[in-house]
Amino acid sequence: MEAPVNIGISEGDRKSIVEGLSRLLADTYTLYLKTHNFHWNVTGPMFQSLHTLFETQYTELALAVDAIAERIRTLGYPAPGSYSEYAELSSIAETRGVPEATDMIRLLVEANEAVVRTARAAFPNAEKANDESTVDLLVERMSIHEKAAWMLRSML
Repeated sequence: MEAPVNIGISEGDRKSIVEGLSRLLADTYTLYLKTHNFHWNVTGPMFQSLHTLFETQYTELALAVDAIAERIRTLGYPAPGSYSEYAELSSIAETRGVPEATDMIRLLVEANEAVVRTARAAFPNAEKANDESTVDLLVERMSIHEKAAWMLRSML
């Protein structure tokens, strides 16, 4: 049995924050998988630049899922970690098959923007509870995904 969490945030507030972070984790992991898939399967005249960009992005996402999951654990809850949980929690649809390169870019723009919306939706509960650590994580994630969407959108 774990010791109780006593970090100045009530149980109810921690639970509501974790619900938002769990959705963010699911979206981030789904985006990670989609980006990694596209890295493996991209073809065409933009192959080299997209292959490299997608690798940079999925590498950053791999670190992000760890940070989000560890924040959930810090708040005293188990982090979701199965495909079935992610499918239930994520706002990002799976992409089956191999889209054309420009469709990959468009799909990743949409998915990065979805992660921003999910992070933004989690923000009020963290802010209300004065959970500056989660607020900081959410602001960082929003900034990273807004920039990723802009960079990808610039290629369309």
